[in-house]
Amino acid sequence: MNRICDLFGIQYPLIQGGMVWCSGWKLASAVSNSGGLGLLGAGSMHPETLEEHIVKMKQATDKPYGVNVPLMYPEQEKVMDIIARHKVPVVFTSAGSPKKWTGWLKERGIKVVHVVSSSYFAQKCEEAGVDAIVAEGFEAGGHNGREETTTLSLIPSVRKVTGLPLMAAGGIGSGEAMLAAMVLGADGVQIGSAFAVAEESSAHPDFKKLVIALSEGGTKLALKKLAPVRLIKNSFFMQVDEAEKAGTSTEDLKELLGRGRAKKGMFEGDLDDGELEIGQVSAQLTEILPVRMIMEKLIREYRAAKDAVQSDKFA
Repeated sequence: MNRICDLFGIQYPLIQGGMVWCSGWKLASAVSNSGGLGLLGAGSMHPETLEEHIVKMKQATDKPYGVNVPLMYPEQEKVMDIIARHKVPVVFTSAGSPKKWTGWLKERGIKVVHVVSSSYFAQKCEEAGVDAIVAEGFEAGGHNGREETTTLSLIPSVRKVTGLPLMAAGGIGSGEAMLAAMVLGADGVQIGSAFAVAEESSAHPDFKKLVIALSEGGTKLALKKLAPVRLIKNSFFMQVDEAEKAGTSTEDLKELLGRGRAKKGMFEGDLDDGELEIGQVSAQLTEILPVRMIMEKLIREYRAAKDAVQSDKFA
């Protein structure tokens, strides 16, 4: 049996990214009902909104699910209290120290996974007592590592320093990529961008249409002085890019970013002045599909690629 499937009690070792403004209960429950692990994205939810989504999630599925909690966001105590009260089975933490909440969550019977961008932080995760690790490469959308290590390089490095169950993330949008990550040492994968444009994603339809129209080079890592994030090259990105090239201070970058910029872009559909986060794999996405079809396609591709590798074709 697969270690990720065993750990979470799921059919496929495939985790949906808990993406801000995309990962509500409709998306997460659809992934869980299709055999993966769906995650609610707490990063774009006030505590009371998260609680509403957890309640709806439990009504929509009896399968395992989780919540992704970026530790750089406020109101952590309220969020964690809600998670504990509702007995959420799995929590993915990111953008902060794994030590902060791991022990507290595990004492309450909650499995804990932390997202890292380097083998050094993977070791810190093991020391903190997490149940599993996500190693996320430079290709990923959303918050990213400053080291700019690609998934192809990161997974083997992390595998060497930890024996914990390991999921690969960043640049994975196909069954072939799933197989590649697992050959390199991952036990499963976490996929964001492909689910960000799913029918059930809460992202704005115009954002989804823009994503599936992107070509190679349509995104770039930005805001490295604050929290690195991969953005679509729109008007807002150009302002950020020019400011960074001019050596703009952290405080001025914060002012440029302002409040609610990601909501404005991804959720409200302002494609010019909004912050539009997506991974490099967006260049491979061409359709807006229901989660069920995305999952079926990923598993079908994975099995076909595995069969091809085992055949004389690669001998």
